[in-house]
Amino acid sequence: MDNENSLAVSLFGEILALDQLVRARLAKVLPKGMELSHFSVLNQLSHTKIERTPAQIAKSFRVTRGAITNTLSKLELSGYIHVRPDWDDARRKMVSISPAGIVARNNALAAVTPIINELISEMGEERLKAIVPILRDLRQKFE
Repeated sequence: MDNENSLAVSLFGEILALDQLVRARLAKVLPKGMELSHFSVLNQLSHTKIERTPAQIAKSFRVTRGAITNTLSKLELSGYIHVRPDWDDARRKMVSISPAGIVARNNALAAVTPIINELISEMGEERLKAIVPILRDLRQKFE
């Protein structure tokens, strides 16, 4: 195997392993019944503070509309989001975070914060800050 292929195999192996490890670690500490996809959607809705369509949410997470519909259904059943018809186009729905969703998101964030703080403590803030632009560039290359 030449050097270029070896680098690619090592790089993607590390990225995929890291993805699995991070997901597993976060899933263990999230509040009972909350999945990582639920936290991600609630986190996004709490940041944007605007209603979004399911299609917009699906696009931002690079998942199918079917996948996001499943997540939104579970969040709505939990009372974490409000789903209403779009007043301009009854075929579409609009999604917003509920007060209970904000509390759930904040509880989940409090649960994952120690993991992030531990990582910063062990690896160093400057070192982690240095890899963020590299990871962002990698992500953008695949978008």
